[in-house]
Amino acid sequence: MSQPKPNLSYTIAAILPPIVWGFFAIPLRNLSAYSADTILYYRLFMSLLLTGVVILLFRRKSLRADRSMIRALPPGQRKQLFFLITASTLLLTVNWLSFIYVVNAVSLQAAAFAYMVCPIITALFGYFLLGEEISPRKWLAIAVSMISVLILAWGFLLEVAWSVGVALSFALYLVIQRKISGIDKFNLLGVQLLLASLLVLPVFIGQEPTFPTDTGFWANIILVSLLFTVVPLYLNLYALIRMPSSTVGILIYINPIVAFLVAFLYFGDQASLLQVASYLVLLIAVVLFNWGNLSRLRKRPR
Repeated sequence: MSQPKPNLSYTIAAILPPIVWGFFAIPLRNLSAYSADTILYYRLFMSLLLTGVVILLFRRKSLRADRSMIRALPPGQRKQLFFLITASTLLLTVNWLSFIYVVNAVSLQAAAFAYMVCPIITALFGYFLLGEEISPRKWLAIAVSMISVLILAWGFLLEVAWSVGVALSFALYLVIQRKISGIDKFNLLGVQLLLASLLVLPVFIGQEPTFPTDTGFWANIILVSLLFTVVPLYLNLYALIRMPSSTVGILIYINPIVAFLVAFLYFGDQASLLQVASYLVLLIAVVLFNWGNLSRLRKRPR
């Protein structure tokens, strides 16, 4: 199955989210006094509030168009669409909860490792489930990235299970997103946030949580919701309009590279020679996988 060639805007939209998410550990560590599920609840609710305000104020026309389109679908296609949206919402919720837990309770290295595994799984799922093409050069890049993963996993075997779980949930989320078409991407994000909020609401109410009053908590939650949730997720969905999930997935490799730099330069973590070697090999894999896109951008006429 051939894919339409992405232009510069789609490529930038695919690159920015993993860069932003690479800095995600900073606000999450600021919230480390709170449990992972508490952070998840308020991240979801605040993200839903921000997205809902934007949709109601500026995107009501596209919302009506989406509703008309869904009503016009045959019953079978409508059920399939609802299934895909529900499945992607569940995967996104699981990914968020597990990632928050890994950052604050396991290690930053495990979180970075998760997004080293994710692009490999995404590319392979895209190939086997969506029929996306993988050229010999890209297969070589995947093999090189696996070598990088094995190098890093050598010193973090106890954390691999958590990392693979985080990676698997996000890889499947990306692949399902490619199957959802015809709906405005920002509206789709709003629906996913609404479903996820409804999913966790009974647990949230059952725990009878104490309403946080710390201004630092709310400042970080707003930062997490806007800069690290709504904006990058929308860009991610936008990129998937024209870019295959395998390419968007492989660009997630930027995430652990940035996360590694944050861990080393900001949090003062020690970097072993094994880690440095792994990330250098990873850089080679990223460039190799995306060499076609990079060449097209370099030759793009003014």
